[in-house]
Amino acid sequence: MTDTADDGRGGGAADDGRTGVFVAETDAERRDAFAVRRAVFVDEQGVDEAIEYDNHDEPGADATHFVAYDDGAAVGAARLRAADETTAKAERVAVAADRRGEGWGRDIMRTVEETARTKGFDRLALHAQTRVHEFYERLGYDAHGEEFEEAGIPHIEMSIGLDDA
Repeated sequence: MTDTADDGRGGGAADDGRTGVFVAETDAERRDAFAVRRAVFVDEQGVDEAIEYDNHDEPGADATHFVAYDDGAAVGAARLRAADETTAKAERVAVAADRRGEGWGRDIMRTVEETARTKGFDRLALHAQTRVHEFYERLGYDAHGEEFEEAGIPHIEMSIGLDDA
């Protein structure tokens, strides 16, 4: 397999051929998740790397990272952290461009929701890029407020009650 920095698809952590969405528990799994994020947000969408990676990505930060693998290749990623005592926030949800439309986004979000529920949160919030907000609506998320810009990209706030997810 290739090094995760070479092609943005991962491979370093899941040489065992795993398929599914997993909490990124090892450094290699985190690198795989970050490689997917870089490919989607920095390379594809032009987000400044200084904005894409923040203090919630540092080792020991209070955030849970997820990586999706298909037969050992990293195809998706997400991050979960507390917004307040009752609400968690899903962030940096990404699926590799050549793997979109295969259900990976749905699988990632369901795993993030279950993890948030297990951690005792009642709601899950996120900032959806407006071009994909219908994806989240299909999963049961409701939009709130006005469109706003984040990292130069239009977004809308969305959330779901975890009893509804």
